[in-house]
Amino acid sequence: MFINRHAELINLETHYRSGRAELFVLYGRRRVGKTELVRHFCADKPHIFFIATLSADNDQLASFSQEIWRFTHANISDGFTFPSWEAAFRALADLPGRPVVVLDEFTYLISGNKTIPSILQKVWDELLRNTQVFLILCGSYVGMMEREILGYQAPLYGRRTGSYLLPALELPAAAVFLPAYTPIQQIEAWAVLGGMPYYLATFSDQADIFANIRARILDSQGMLRREPQMLLMEELREPRNYFSILRALAQGSTRLNEISQGARVGDATTTARYLNILQDLRVVNRNVPATESRPDKNKRGLYQITDAFLRFWFRYVHPNQGSLDLGLADAVLAQRVRPTFDQFVSYAFEEAARAYVARLARAGQLAFLPERIGSWWDSTGEVDVVAVSEADGALLLGECKWSVNPVGTDILDDLQRKAHLVDPQGRWPAVSYALFAKSGFTPALVARAADENVRLVAAEALVMDHPGN
Repeated sequence: MFINRHAELINLETHYRSGRAELFVLYGRRRVGKTELVRHFCADKPHIFFIATLSADNDQLASFSQEIWRFTHANISDGFTFPSWEAAFRALADLPGRPVVVLDEFTYLISGNKTIPSILQKVWDELLRNTQVFLILCGSYVGMMEREILGYQAPLYGRRTGSYLLPALELPAAAVFLPAYTPIQQIEAWAVLGGMPYYLATFSDQADIFANIRARILDSQGMLRREPQMLLMEELREPRNYFSILRALAQGSTRLNEISQGARVGDATTTARYLNILQDLRVVNRNVPATESRPDKNKRGLYQITDAFLRFWFRYVHPNQGSLDLGLADAVLAQRVRPTFDQFVSYAFEEAARAYVARLARAGQLAFLPERIGSWWDSTGEVDVVAVSEADGALLLGECKWSVNPVGTDILDDLQRKAHLVDPQGRWPAVSYALFAKSGFTPALVARAADENVRLVAAEALVMDHPGN
């Protein structure tokens, strides 16, 4: 299923229509949909689509040579192989028309032959930049792509004509995978799986969320049971240490010292190195309060798992591996998952609310132009949603409630009280408020919100692609 990559397709089409040589870098997490996006883009164009593997360098060259041969010859070659990677790359200059050449999983090529970026740079400078070729380099190792392809010291630095880090799908697009679900169920599924198309496609909207979790994740034969293990073991050395850190994060440790003590992989300095690598992979984020204008200098940062499914897996699967291996999936579901599931979903609900505010801003439906959207916390309290505009002196504060009870005026009172904690010096004189609720709002709050211009957002609205006022 190919869903909601319209902006990305338009970007690629714009580059394709330039009429000049293009070197486009597309990268992002495994399972995020890079290959499907590029296949969709290439479908109506002459193209070579080469997917690298972890096989030997000579085998890779042979496979790539065969793809080039098939593009220009009707007959099947008898083991034709270019004598070198340089020769193969030079052959791209002779392809007729406006060919798209995709090197998918380019980081696998680099792993097998560290000289390939330098060889490609040489051929690009000497030959390919003056052709009609549209070259797309795709990779899943985010850190390696940024170091070896996009980095200042990388051989290909300055040659790219475009690049894009493909994000996971936001909630409205993810919800399309499960059309028979209610909006609440769609939020729950997104909380478990995030916006990874591959994961979403494994769930069935003919079964409830817990039946899907049982069959797809907890069961020993479930399609997603060992997905994080395969993902991380491919990308990381010493995966056990990273697993310990991710488990500590999933269990609630957020500060460096807490994570170090919980994971037991070494001192804080060692733990920080592991966390830096996980950040390179876009698996972990270090967040600071949205009110901080210099986040890199702020020492109040909290570490969090960014990927929803990894967050779920390390919260519920990894700690219960022994029980699951004994065939106790039903017991794990009943005793471990169900009792804390709403609490788990509430975190994703806050993320969805922040994304909703960002969509409001893009649609021109906020009263100001935010520079940062996030949350806020200190020793006195926390605010789930914060949008900040230094230029406009404006602040939006929001509270999220994933509860069976409607939100009442007491929640608004508490949020307005927190405004003085967030901005004790009055840096942002224009303060507005928003409340997000799973179960709606009391009549008293609805009446008061109308008088005080407070935005009330039902959970269902977060699933809509086009936010309203």
